[in-house]
Amino acid sequence: MVGFGDVVAASRRLEGVGHRTPVLRSRLVDEVVGAEVFFKAENFQRMGAFKFRGAFNAVSELSEEQRRRGVVTYSSGNHAQAIALACQLLEVPATIVMPHDAPAAKVAATSGYGGNIVRYDRYAEDREEIGEALAAEQGLTLIPPYDHPDVIAGQGTAAKELFEDVGELDALFVPLGGGGLLSGTALATRALSPGCLLLGVEPEAGDDGLRSLRSGEIVHIDTPRTIADGAQTQHLGVHTFEIIRQAVDGIRTASDDQLVEAMRLFATYLKIVVEPTGCLGLAAARNAGGEIEGKRVGVIISGGNVDLVRYANLLAGQ
Repeated sequence: MVGFGDVVAASRRLEGVGHRTPVLRSRLVDEVVGAEVFFKAENFQRMGAFKFRGAFNAVSELSEEQRRRGVVTYSSGNHAQAIALACQLLEVPATIVMPHDAPAAKVAATSGYGGNIVRYDRYAEDREEIGEALAAEQGLTLIPPYDHPDVIAGQGTAAKELFEDVGELDALFVPLGGGGLLSGTALATRALSPGCLLLGVEPEAGDDGLRSLRSGEIVHIDTPRTIADGAQTQHLGVHTFEIIRQAVDGIRTASDDQLVEAMRLFATYLKIVVEPTGCLGLAAARNAGGEIEGKRVGVIISGGNVDLVRYANLLAGQ
């Protein structure tokens, strides 16, 4: 089982390569939320999302033979870009399985980093089966987007930096798709701020994590239809579920309308572009009410990769 020591090791590997992203504040957001809010801005990470942390850590740990053969992964966009960039930096061939409806900006960036893209239909085909088949056929090493010890450890470095920069927190809201960021954050949180209320936040249309915690086992769902494309996962991972089950206090959900309103708040008060998935934490914090009133609250902004036309249309209500 991956532990906080692995997060510390990942932090050393990322030093000088990944960005130590800023912690942002806004007096006006504090008034809206009713708490003192600290935003860990992973939209300023390399390739625009926290995913670079886990991808670089995982690729760094490959053997020379594995690096020579190359890696394969599947992703709607951010992990795709992260693996492509990490492999470019470490001179490793990368094959990326991406859905046909992935945001054009994420596809272009993945290709620009040198990734060999294989397209599929996310509503009719199984990306995991495609990735596993490519790995078997071509001798590639599969690095999944979240259910991988080295990926989890790398993602935990974001929260590690947050606590190092601002101290302990009363509550922390974290976007949840497959659970890589939340489980990595849990490892850092329990080591550095053990009394912190740790909450994952997933799209209302894709509440498999919430259902999994309630049932005590991993729940599989159909691909959710939500604007939070980075969280359109069908289930938690074996590794991520076990950590979340043990170390996370609860899971909240946010509707697409709440995500758009959070996008608007980020643009208006912090002057930053945040993709819908990256808004999950703020959307939940804004609706937490008395639970966090007057407290020190952390929110991880998972990324800022969104097509600008789509971004403008969402804010315009189209």
